[in-house]
Amino acid sequence: MYLGIDCGTQGTKALVLDIHSGRVLGEGSAGHQLISGANGRREQEPADWLQAFELATARALQQAGVSGREVLGIGVSGQQHGLVLLDAKGEVLRPAKLWCDTESAAENAQLLDLLGGESGSLERLGVAIAPGYTVSKLLWTRDHHPEVFARIAYILLPHDYLNYWLTGRFCAEYGDASGSGYFNVRTRAWDSQLLESIDPSGALSRALPELIESHRCVGPIRPQIAELLGLNPRALVASGGGDNMMGAIGTGNIAPGAITMSLGTSGTVYAYADQPRVSPHPQVATFCSSSAGWLPLICTMNLTNASGAIRELLGLDVEAFGALVGQAPIGAQGVLMLPFLNGERVPALPQATASLHGLTTDNLTRANLCRAVVEGTTFGLRYGLDLLRDSGIRSDAIRLIGGGAKSAPWRQIVADIMGAPVACPQHTEAAALGAAIQAAWCVSHEQGEALSLDSLCERCVTLDETRGAQPDALRSRAYEGVYQRYRELVRQLQ
Repeated sequence: MYLGIDCGTQGTKALVLDIHSGRVLGEGSAGHQLISGANGRREQEPADWLQAFELATARALQQAGVSGREVLGIGVSGQQHGLVLLDAKGEVLRPAKLWCDTESAAENAQLLDLLGGESGSLERLGVAIAPGYTVSKLLWTRDHHPEVFARIAYILLPHDYLNYWLTGRFCAEYGDASGSGYFNVRTRAWDSQLLESIDPSGALSRALPELIESHRCVGPIRPQIAELLGLNPRALVASGGGDNMMGAIGTGNIAPGAITMSLGTSGTVYAYADQPRVSPHPQVATFCSSSAGWLPLICTMNLTNASGAIRELLGLDVEAFGALVGQAPIGAQGVLMLPFLNGERVPALPQATASLHGLTTDNLTRANLCRAVVEGTTFGLRYGLDLLRDSGIRSDAIRLIGGGAKSAPWRQIVADIMGAPVACPQHTEAAALGAAIQAAWCVSHEQGEALSLDSLCERCVTLDETRGAQPDALRSRAYEGVYQRYRELVRQLQ
């Protein structure tokens, strides 16, 4: 048995995987509290993650009806870009700043200038750093909390912190490290000189964790944590990775051709590449994968957070919202939403705000508002997919995951707007599933068996034939006009 953990923005999910049958035996979850404030502050207390980890694991084991003593390995997926700072005793210094935190946008601009703009960042790091990346959070901490900055002994990403809690070892792996903004995706190494521009003393470079390859284990679980969680004290903790990297494994996206699209709080679109072909488009992040390759990716900051805001505004549950989306026509009778509630990364509009366009007394209906937010967020994903396609990425089929993927109308809208068939994995919690699969892969290497990741994905990742969607040529043509209107509104903002 293998335990997969996904520590996301809204909560932690856990699942128990039997790799011999390929079946998920049990799942559990627990929520997180979000600390929000002015200027785009989005933070969480890492202690909440630990409590949620414990609860979600207990619930998954209970549903599976198995003993935690049967768990051989643990894989952890974590929300990318977050900054967890520890002192010399390993204690958390302040709340973790999250991927969706834009409070350090000004610091990101300073660092981009230092790197020579987006082109300089691409040349040096292989990615163009953006608001939300970890590196700007370090500069922000130096300038706004110097007393905390002076005590930094360890710099970790969220999944690194959970691995430290489990094992007592400070490690990072290439995939999650790619989103830090101080990592070179071509050479797979930290960029210490960039950190020394923030702190010339070299203290930040010394605070970085050791890098390990994706197929390696961090180490055995600590006895006291095994006892707390009711797990096998000999269980090994895998390298783990960022949520997108684990989502790729959990959707079987480990070879060229497939596209994974996640309809979560944020929206992501990513593919597998066997070489670090850095895109000329700065908004395409050519991250490393957690499967020994690379993961060209785009991320939109607004997805189910935007649809959820409209749903709550109108007092709708999920089913009623989906029904209204299905009632409105393509283009929502002229109502178009730019859903940039958190600013936006793709398109690159970090200071943008959300807006509604084309409203009249005739089309201002609940159904059109619901349709407009789904279409507007999906257009952002299409914008990103166009960038990936223009970068030479194949997109034969889309594997759709995340909360939005549970909606049949939304699945059809994705297929029609993207002009590609959509398939949903049987287990939509792809990051937790990917973490469990990766754990089995890592443990097999540790034990000298070296199971192939291909064979594990083939056995454990299955598609739900009842939740697919095929693009309709007439609807796709109708959407093209609406999408071009979206593009024109974006150009005006840019």
